[in-house]
Amino acid sequence: MANSTSASLKLTVQATGENSGTWGQITNTNLLIVEQAIGGYEAVGITSGATLTFSNGAISNGKNAVLKLTGTIGGAVNVVIPNSIEKTFIVRNATTGAHAVTFKTTSGTGVTWAAADKGTKMIYSDGTNVVDTLFTDLSSDYSPQLSANLDANGKNIAIDTATGIIDESGNEQITFTTTGSAVNEFTVANAATGNAPNISATGGDTNIDLNLTPKGTGRATFNGQGKIQSIAEKVTTAATAATGTVNYDVLTQAVLNFTTNAAANWTLNIRGDGSTSLNNIMDTGESITVAHIVKQGGTAYYNSAVTIDGSSITPEWQGGTAPSAGNINSLDVYTYTIIKTGDATFTALAAQVVFA
Repeated sequence: MANSTSASLKLTVQATGENSGTWGQITNTNLLIVEQAIGGYEAVGITSGATLTFSNGAISNGKNAVLKLTGTIGGAVNVVIPNSIEKTFIVRNATTGAHAVTFKTTSGTGVTWAAADKGTKMIYSDGTNVVDTLFTDLSSDYSPQLSANLDANGKNIAIDTATGIIDESGNEQITFTTTGSAVNEFTVANAATGNAPNISATGGDTNIDLNLTPKGTGRATFNGQGKIQSIAEKVTTAATAATGTVNYDVLTQAVLNFTTNAAANWTLNIRGDGSTSLNNIMDTGESITVAHIVKQGGTAYYNSAVTIDGSSITPEWQGGTAPSAGNINSLDVYTYTIIKTGDATFTALAAQVVFA
């Protein structure tokens, strides 16, 4: 019976009684081929593509465990292995030139490195097609751990909407939300000694706000001292006349401006909003200041009573005396500083100023 050849590594399979005097050399060659398949490395030039060899009973470039693809390519190229080969490869695309490289069988499909992909892949041939193991992708690692800092190499990190960064216990720390066709973002900058780090609004628009949005009735808290270079307060303009009970919602405004002449004396009810009490949004030991502007005609009226969350309170008026009238043909401006001293317990400091 004559010698035969193995299907994948093309080892010489010696028949009984064959190769008298040469069987040792053939065995040694087989062992070298096995060594090449387990630990062999070779750089293969693929300037115009390449077909890897699998010679019978001989060391060949296609039998290496690790292949480095080299050369300057001017277009997409293929690296081809014969059909029926079953083997695993670690392949590094070290070519120069922004073009795709595909590692495939003669008749089947393969694994492609995109034009800008100069990475390393672990792939295998199943005898018909070449398949990517994806072992080099994080998606195949259910508990990835870095052994050094992650360097994005000048690239972005893409995060799906409603996902983000979690802590070591699996709890969310930062969640990102996708906005279609977004052009603005915020930039975080660190700083050298003696300088403050910075969070700024950046992007395509020339002038853009930076929003901090608490959840529900929560508030943005600045611990420590603060410095404000300029500030704008929300003004609600009401084209109605002050009369009856006027609700002042501190959650939606800092100034309430009535632009129609007052029609009668009125009660000012200061609250969070229609569904939230001021008591629920303030902590004991906190204060809030609001302004109320009322237009007056030929008959002047005034803010004759104050309530907080619907409960009467007697303000402490500037000068020691509560107003008993308004000012005709003017703008009366009332300011109230509300101090919470306990649960549903408040002190109100009030002032009336006329602008004519």
